Amino acid sequence: MALLPQVGRRTVEALLDRHAKKLAEHSLMLVHGQYAAGSATIFTAEVGERTRRVTVRDESSVLGILAAWHSHREEAAPGDLLVVTTGLDDEQLGWDVRGHAVHRRTLNVEKAEIVTQRFGATGLDVRMYREDWLLQALVDAEPAGRGWPRTAGTLTRDAALRALVVERLGLGHPDISPHAPAEAAVDADVLLAWSRTPAGPRRFAELGDTERAELKKWLGEVAGSAVPVLLALAESGRGHDAMALGLLGAALRDPAADPDVALAVGGLFGKAGPRRGEIGAFTDAVEGTLLRWIGEAAGSVDARHRVFAVLQRADDLARDAGLTAGLDNSRFLLSSFAAQLAAVVEGAHRSPAQGESALAELTGHALAGLFPDRVRVAEMAVRLARWLRQGPPAVTSVATGVRDHVAEWGWVDRALSVLWAGDPGGDPAVARSLRDLYEDGRAQRERLDEQFARHLAGWTPNATAQQPGGCLVVENVLDTVVRPLTTGGSPLVIVLDGMSSAVAAQLGEEAEREGWQEIVPRPGEGARRTRLAAVSMLPSITRTSRASLLGGTATQGGQSVETSGFASFWKKRRKDAVLFHKASIGGDAGHFLAQELTAALASDAVVGVVLNTIDDALDSGQQGQRTVWSLGDITYLRELLAAARSYARPVVLVADHGHVIDRGRGRIAPAADGGGSARWRPDTDAGDGEVVLSGPRVLEGGGTVTVPWHEDIRYATRRAGYHGGASLAEITVPVLVLLPSKELAPRDWEPLPREQAAPSWWKAAAATPAEVPETRAESAAQRRPAKPARRQDEELFGTDDVVTPEAAPQTTPAPSTLGGRVVASEVYEAQKEYVRKAPEGKVVAAVIDALAAAGGTMSPAALAAAISATGRVRRNIEGFVATVQRLLNVEGYPVLGFVDAGHAVKLDVALLRDQFLADGARAGSARKETS
Repeated sequence: MALLPQVGRRTVEALLDRHAKKLAEHSLMLVHGQYAAGSATIFTAEVGERTRRVTVRDESSVLGILAAWHSHREEAAPGDLLVVTTGLDDEQLGWDVRGHAVHRRTLNVEKAEIVTQRFGATGLDVRMYREDWLLQALVDAEPAGRGWPRTAGTLTRDAALRALVVERLGLGHPDISPHAPAEAAVDADVLLAWSRTPAGPRRFAELGDTERAELKKWLGEVAGSAVPVLLALAESGRGHDAMALGLLGAALRDPAADPDVALAVGGLFGKAGPRRGEIGAFTDAVEGTLLRWIGEAAGSVDARHRVFAVLQRADDLARDAGLTAGLDNSRFLLSSFAAQLAAVVEGAHRSPAQGESALAELTGHALAGLFPDRVRVAEMAVRLARWLRQGPPAVTSVATGVRDHVAEWGWVDRALSVLWAGDPGGDPAVARSLRDLYEDGRAQRERLDEQFARHLAGWTPNATAQQPGGCLVVENVLDTVVRPLTTGGSPLVIVLDGMSSAVAAQLGEEAEREGWQEIVPRPGEGARRTRLAAVSMLPSITRTSRASLLGGTATQGGQSVETSGFASFWKKRRKDAVLFHKASIGGDAGHFLAQELTAALASDAVVGVVLNTIDDALDSGQQGQRTVWSLGDITYLRELLAAARSYARPVVLVADHGHVIDRGRGRIAPAADGGGSARWRPDTDAGDGEVVLSGPRVLEGGGTVTVPWHEDIRYATRRAGYHGGASLAEITVPVLVLLPSKELAPRDWEPLPREQAAPSWWKAAAATPAEVPETRAESAAQRRPAKPARRQDEELFGTDDVVTPEAAPQTTPAPSTLGGRVVASEVYEAQKEYVRKAPEGKVVAAVIDALAAAGGTMSPAALAAAISATGRVRRNIEGFVATVQRLLNVEGYPVLGFVDAGHAVKLDVALLRDQFLADGARAGSARKETS
């Protein structure tokens, strides 16, 4: 006897819906087949427009069918339906039963017709008639309630399989796809996310053998060769580990991989048994998906948890298999990231070159974006190693000491603070190397502090505001720095109590990224542009230095002295002025800043504001992120800058003194009479690490005090940090002059881009733009006779945009530089035809060479400075960059462009070479010309 077709609940529901009109008159349906074991025998179903109760009975005899029918007639409620599945034919049943049934006969299950109807299609792909497994699966898997997505026209095999996969695997779940099931994607990315769901892989493993094999085959065709590996892992019960295994599979792509490692990794895939090439494709897909998740992790806690779940599981699998050491070169393992971080710090301790090489590997690690604080530690280690390799510097005077500290050694302090705080990941090996490197740097900084203290002791007896010995002293800051700014607008003076040079370096970088431009007085011939810095009052404490700063004269006192002194200074110069302290800054409900402060900013008065966040943090032990200060960490600072921008005010960020950080190993040496404070005492018996200061600028201790230059000495109870001593970090008063618009700059003041504010060792070593020219035939551009010099009105720079120095050189850039070779190329000549009033070649060459020397990225201000060196001053730098983009971005490729929200210009040097200097560059140009 032939096997009866299996009939499931979904088939019954489809038949009921198909024959809904007849069921309005009949309550019995006979179906040829056998009801599937385990299927519900009593349920409700939508039949036409009614919800009806359905009872299913599987009967093999006429008597059984008659008994079921009589029982139904006696017990069922009106509208209830009876469905009987049976193997008997119509002749065996007779009219006594068939007369009460729909169509008075036994209905055959035509799966193709059911599928066509349930999809709302007009027909089926002919291939589907030969695939009974697919038709049965489509009948069985129809979603409850919503049904299959409606199809206009013929239902194709791919559309049917796609709908089946989405339903069988649960790909429409919100955790996997944000779209409705009908729109859910079916690709490797989605399936990998599916593998991380609790029930996803199990749903596939529970399907029948034929259906699993066919779905695996189809998904491999449409979603890529990685999917069969994933589904094989799901079949073997390892679907949840699939992504973690994919990360380990990267070892098999490395031709130099240890054979034992490769064998062990292959063994982890177990019964899935994919070939090496298949594992490679699977690994590529896993890494691609994980990279996307890592990108999302920055703004999503859930995405971050999802990423770390995969990473942690991969490391656990590697550890259990003894593979951790063999996978140090992986770009995706937590353990390999830690190993590469350790290699950076250890390498930096040996030589900057080794550290830089290892740092390049670390920054290329896929997890670097997840651990910016740990990457920062590595960067600081390499930077400090570069500085140490330069050899021991020396302090030659107080003036040069303060100037060099704000320009160089304050950046050293910034790096030392990060190294002292250690690796946020807590790696013991990294901690040891960081400590060794920190001690080397700290020892050299202490030698500088000692030298400076000796010069300070010799300078102090004769130093005054009138005779500062070549220094800018804090009491002259208003007159020397702030007063010249009044030609462009009334300044806002923000006193950041306790700001050190290390903190100033961080704030200056962030301010430029937010659109502020730092300026400094034009230096003398051959001198380097550096940030302004003053010498604090002595001792370097608030009651002396801040009062002297705000009053413009050597004095001491509290807020009342500061307020009256500030107003008096500006009154003598015929300017109104008002000073706000902590209690008068904050506004009432609905106003972040006090209305009095806002009104003052809207007036023509010079406004001063004192912010105590940094100094308060030294007392309370809460210093920003411990090693990092940002504009947002300092209460009211960002809001004040925004207000100053809206009122077109120049801003001066100035300290009254700096500070040193408590490193946990200080020694207490209290004053003999109990006087003084944490870092000064009114005595004259200087010991080790101390110096005696005496003179007219010493406003405590009767004009003579003893102060420590060594940062570990203190005279009071322990706090987070201290000031009052003679170290460079305490005495140096950084001064940042920020403009919202360069038109506000006084005469003879120039921009100080962050590339120039930072010392050379702070930046990655870059090759000089001068290069050895390649041996090649002379280009047409080189053979072509020189063109006559263009008239001024033919150039990009109009008369309103350009300032031409009287003796501007008119030489052609040497083709030995990258920029010179680019502008001499045939591709560049062809590009110029598409740019009206293109800039001179030497200007474009200077831009290319400057960006290449800076590692590919510069701020707009620094780029403007590079242009000015060619004898052309471009005021509208954004428009100029847009023009150069049209010259360099051949066929739309992004050779040049803005990054960092428009606060930096980036040159892709590799792409530039490929477009202009590679062998195929001219052919590409020719294609462009003829297109």
